[in-house]
Amino acid sequence: MTRVFFLIIITIISFSAYAGDTIVVHKDPRLEIFTAKQAYVNKLTAHMTSGGQFRGFRLQVLTTRAREDAFSTKASLLQQFPDQKAYILYQSPYFKVRIGNFPNKQDADDFKKQLSKFYSQPAYVVEDIIDYTPSLDEIEN
Repeated sequence: MTRVFFLIIITIISFSAYAGDTIVVHKDPRLEIFTAKQAYVNKLTAHMTSGGQFRGFRLQVLTTRAREDAFSTKASLLQQFPDQKAYILYQSPYFKVRIGNFPNKQDADDFKKQLSKFYSQPAYVVEDIIDYTPSLDEIEN
């Protein structure tokens, strides 16, 4: 009886060893679309603040204590570059004049080259919260 039981156990073990462990996964093709969209959302939100605003770059053109200088520089920038927005930021005791809304640093550097043709004082690329809305092409891809 013990021999029969032992023989049955050995037979079961030998059959299970040769059974082949193969797993077949049938994946829904819609998962690829969902994964691509989720990757885009993750990439987009990596550039956002918790308040839903975008992190980007601006050029800081002037840092001064004189309020009048800041406003005249802003007016001059708006006349020279009407397609860009200019901003005045007050951080006591300084007024800082910044221009542009650039989603990436390369765009800010390119504009810095254009700006250097009109202003002799140096401009600096700084990280800032920018006004930016992604285009429909960016959202769909």
